Amino acid sequence: MMLILRVTLFTVVVPGTVAGLLPFLIVGDRAVAGGASLGLACGLFAFGLVIYLRSARDFAVFGSGTPAPMDAPKRLVTRGFYRYTRNPMYVAVLAMVMGWATLFGAAVLVGYAILLFVVFSLFIRLYEEPRLVREFGEEYATYSSEVGRWLPRRSRGRV
Repeated sequence: MMLILRVTLFTVVVPGTVAGLLPFLIVGDRAVAGGASLGLACGLFAFGLVIYLRSARDFAVFGSGTPAPMDAPKRLVTRGFYRYTRNPMYVAVLAMVMGWATLFGAAVLVGYAILLFVVFSLFIRLYEEPRLVREFGEEYATYSSEVGRWLPRRSRGRV
């Protein structure tokens, strides 16, 4: 039960701020788009939300940890969306921000998403991946050779 509370707290504070509060503060009182843009925005946001929630659940249930770096999973999580990308939570946050960008027709949020991508990429390469190599060794090396950092890839021997 305590693990679920820690995952929930992290989710509300970090992705809730980055993919929720900050986009609203950035766009201010801009009008919401309608028609196809509204449908696309809802689809992007729902896509991101589902990916994030399932991935956070996998961290808790299978990894016995949270998305917070100081409370990271104790086991390498390679199930769920982690079978397709090594960073589904970051992909999810970016999808949600692009959903907001589409909803508000706000190019500034596209710029914000690009900035997030750069920050996420640096954090992943400079902190997360070296830590995962130290912690999980060959298991992580094999996993990272089979699963793309951002996008799914076809790999030999995987269906």
